[in-house]
Amino acid sequence: MSYLRDYIQDNEFRFFYNNNQLNVINYLKINYMEDSKISLGYKNGSLIIKGQNLRIRKLLDSEILIIGSIQNIEIRE
Repeated sequence: MSYLRDYIQDNEFRFFYNNNQLNVINYLKINYMEDSKISLGYKNGSLIIKGQNLRIRKLLDSEILIIGSIQNIEIRE
């Protein structure tokens, strides 16, 4: 039963990068956004994405999908 509760109440920050798409789960806010840099806040810091032609493809309460030519992903705590 605890596995089911952990699955339903998933609050862990994580991200997945594949083929110039970055899917970020459990972020808190968008700190900064332009076509060459996006900064996302999460519980322990921020995630900085740098590249070219960065765009948001999907935006949900706790999930965001960023596409474009992603050149660098930096975690700041």
